[in-house]
Amino acid sequence: MLPMKRPRLSAVQALPDYRLALTFIDGQQLTLDLSRDLHAFPGLQPLLVDHAFNSATLGDEGWCVEWPERDIQIGADTLYLDALAQNASDENTRIFIDWRARTGLPLNQAAEALGVSARSITRYSSGREAVPRSLALACLGWDFLQQQANPARAAEETGRYTVTRKP
Repeated sequence: MLPMKRPRLSAVQALPDYRLALTFIDGQQLTLDLSRDLHAFPGLQPLLVDHAFNSATLGDEGWCVEWPERDIQIGADTLYLDALAQNASDENTRIFIDWRARTGLPLNQAAEALGVSARSITRYSSGREAVPRSLALACLGWDFLQQQANPARAAEETGRYTVTRKP
């Protein structure tokens, strides 16, 4: 089995109901249901017409899946994170991996945003280790704060928490 630093595909097959069977270079096989995304994102909706979805092929030497006739590509890293989230064994892992896929934060920034080490982010992102509930809650809290007009800061730049006492 080859080590996989960045997700890269060795095979792809279109399945019924807008699903993809994905095989990665490390031998890992995952199935990804794209039916919701195809209906939600206008850029993917051409794949719903005339059985276009069934023409999925490997592109760019396994770095993406493409539909050349429709000029649509989806990166292997995006497919990998989405498939891991869909296939996660527990809700905490699903929340975390979905958060990583949605935010697109680099490893160090994701670690900083959640207050954990980059090494922890790597372990949890691979799906090899179950995500603790506290980390899943941190992801949901981060999302909530990003939606606020003036997000509250939990800590100063130094990482020390502040306490304001009333006189």
